Order: sequence, then C-alpha cells, then structure tokens
Amino acid sequence: MSEVLLSVEDLTTSFETSGGTVTAVNGVTFQIRAGETLGLVGESGSGKSVTAFSIIRLVQPPGRITAGRVVFQGRDLLSLPDEALRQVRGAGIGFVFQEPMAALNPVMRVGDHIAEALRVHGRAGRAEARSRAVELLRAVRIVDAEHRASDYPHQLSGGMRQRVMIAIAIACRPPLLVADEPTTALDVTVQAQILELLRDMKREFGISLLLITHDLGVVAETADRVAIMYAGRIVEQGPVRQIFRNPLHPYTQGLLASIPGGAAGSRLHAISGSVPNLSSLPVGCSFAPRCNYRMPQCDASYPDVTDLGGAHSVRCHLHAPSLSVAGEVRY
Repeated sequence: MSEVLLSVEDLTTSFETSGGTVTAVNGVTFQIRAGETLGLVGESGSGKSVTAFSIIRLVQPPGRITAGRVVFQGRDLLSLPDEALRQVRGAGIGFVFQEPMAALNPVMRVGDHIAEALRVHGRAGRAEARSRAVELLRAVRIVDAEHRASDYPHQLSGGMRQRVMIAIAIACRPPLLVADEPTTALDVTVQAQILELLRDMKREFGISLLLITHDLGVVAETADRVAIMYAGRIVEQGPVRQIFRNPLHPYTQGLLASIPGGAAGSRLHAISGSVPNLSSLPVGCSFAPRCNYRMPQCDASYPDVTDLGGAHSVRCHLHAPSLSVAGEVRY
C-alpha cells in the first residue's frame, strides 16, 4: 500500500455561540494515502466543510480547533508556526473552494490570481508566472486561454470560474487537493466536465484528493474510499465498493436507499426526521431519533468504532462486538 499522506486524528472543532458551544466536528479520524481519493459525504450541516477548513487552519472566530492532530507529510499542521503553515497552503495542500465568486478577487484578472500563487511560493518570477498562468488555464481546458487570462471573474461562466480555481489549486503541484463541493450550482453537463477534469489532474500530476460532497453518485464515480459524516462525526468509512454493496450504518443505508432510480412511479425513499441541532445533541447516538433500529443502548451512549476488517469501520451499536444480531440489517 502507498504511504499515508494525510492523517487526521480525533479532530474536534467548536464554535462559541450565544446559545452555548456548538461542536461542528467531533473526534473525526481518517487517512488519505498517496494517489488516493477519499470522498467525505454527508447532509448539509454535517461538518464536512468545517473539517476541510480545520485541516488547513482556516476556521474563523468564533470557531476554534479544540483537539486532535492533522499530520501531513510527517508534520502536525495544528502545531506549525503560521509562516510554515502558509507554505503548506497552496504548495502542499491545494484548495478548491465551494463558491469561486466568493474566493476570487473581483478586481483581479484571473491570470493574475494564478501568477500570484506561483510567485508567493517562489515557483516563478513575474514574467514566467504570467506565461505559466496561461499554460495552467490551457491545462484546465479553458478555450483561448491567453485572452481569458486577462478577464475578470465576473466575465466567466460558473464552470470556467471553477476551472480557474482548479488551476490556482494545482499551480504549485501540491501532493494533496481538497475540493469542497466543487460542482455546487453547476448544471449537470458542467458538473461532469469538472469531475472529469479533477480525475485527469489527479492522474496527470499524481495528486491525492479529498472530495467533499453530498452526492453519492459523485463518490461512486470518483472516489477510492468514502467516509460518511453525520452530526459532526464519521459514522462509517471504507472502500467505496464495499460501502455501496454492504452499507452497515442505518444512516448510510438510508442515504443509498434515497438515490433515485427505482421503478417508474414508485415513491422515493426518505430518511424520517431531520438533522439534529448541534448545540443540543442527544446523549447517545445522534442518529437514534431517526433510526428504524433504535435500541435502549442507542439512547444511553454513543457507539465506539467497530473495525470490520478490510479498512471498513462503523459507529453503530448494531455492529458492536458485544451485540449479537440475527440476520443482516438493511432498509
């Protein structure tokens, strides 16, 4: 197996609000190996994006990282001095933000965005950075790249702006790329093009990818492994094929059952209830109020991680070693 590039261990991020402390990321643990794509999946508000921002220490007040380790290429990013961390951002870990118009400077030409990333990390001088920017725009398949490099973000379509974000993220050839909902608000055709581009960039440059999404179809098509997140915790993770063929956590089963594709005219499956308020989580399992297999122990304590072998693990009392369940649990 390839070496571990990124190791996130018991990462916890909280926000102080007028209503009390909200723990948006709670004891999250996962690894990404060199050349691997990990899909981080969950509903809106599950903590996916906060996890991504925590990895590179971009969580803004009143949020703060309260516990855990983020080890990237042998160094704990949570204990690095600010100057060393700035070198990691962009050169070590590239980031594709969810909304390009919020991430790009509206009064800065797109070619200058890319050139600045190269100059900041000492990868090119001013003249070379400009020509490299055009090359990167061509690499992400922007037509007439030399002309487009002089455009401002508002002059580009949503898909083109996302391609610019990818060009900035890969400019310094980082070993890891974090893509936070990279296809949000794009039409289906452009979504497919952006995902194909990410796969091609990953293959061409040997990049590892943390792909944050709520779309299981994207994960099935793109990722090697998947981590399912619910209410700030990872409830199940493992190889994509294994999770899709044999989902064990009731939440994972519900997500997969909700994918359209049944017989014409049949009702879509929906998980009952709603996502809990992170400021007032139940004592036990956060998913228990919505679960069809709720037991007394589900309300008494949060389940520990059960390692099922083959890099497949789950947090569910149904699969705890101390509990014997006859038959296979499925929706």
